[in-house]
Amino acid sequence: MKVALIPARGGSKRIPKKNIKLFHGQPIISYAIKAAIQSGCFDKVVVSTDDQEIANIAKKYGADVPFERPANLATDHTGTIPVIVQAIEWFRKHEQPISEICCIYPTAPFLTGERIAESYQLLKDNKADYCFSVTEYQSPIQRALRVDSNLRLSMLNPEQFEKRSQDLENCYHDAGQFYWGKAQSFVEQKKLFSEYAVAYRLPHYLVQDIDTPDDWIRAELMYTGLKGQNLC
Repeated sequence: MKVALIPARGGSKRIPKKNIKLFHGQPIISYAIKAAIQSGCFDKVVVSTDDQEIANIAKKYGADVPFERPANLATDHTGTIPVIVQAIEWFRKHEQPISEICCIYPTAPFLTGERIAESYQLLKDNKADYCFSVTEYQSPIQRALRVDSNLRLSMLNPEQFEKRSQDLENCYHDAGQFYWGKAQSFVEQKKLFSEYAVAYRLPHYLVQDIDTPDDWIRAELMYTGLKGQNLC
């Protein structure tokens, strides 16, 4: 069985009720649910939450909420992997085992079903344990600077100073949208950011973290432009 898991706890601080806040008129979590359903990849689209209001909205948009997330996995310090593993173990015990799972963040309104399906194909074609979205750093990280307590600057990698920018290796970071993986690989705690994973590359204009009110405004402006170009 293949499952989409959308982790959406209720205790967001910087943006209250972030996971169900209206984004262009709809709860932001609804975009992730719709993308998962439209991908055609999943037997179940599941929301993991400790919050009844989130659960009700998730069900309204077509997701299943078969369990309540345990309180110890709904704190400010809970990582994503333990939430994924808890869901895998719940299904193994109460329904049927999961073969592959895709964790989709509830604040990924630019994600489409097509990209979810493409990344799943990439996972299969490469016989990888994981596949997740990445985007290229906009500036060469080899020229990163350190600022000390006296505002003095130094390079982290001074040996890179003389190199031309076109000679520097392209580097990427997690785009924070989704993580495909074999269920057993998550359970075995195989490292996600490693050679076990293959990259699904996204351009910068499809990536925006939404952690602060400023991020939210920027994301809504980006969405307007992307929607006009049929890119989300």
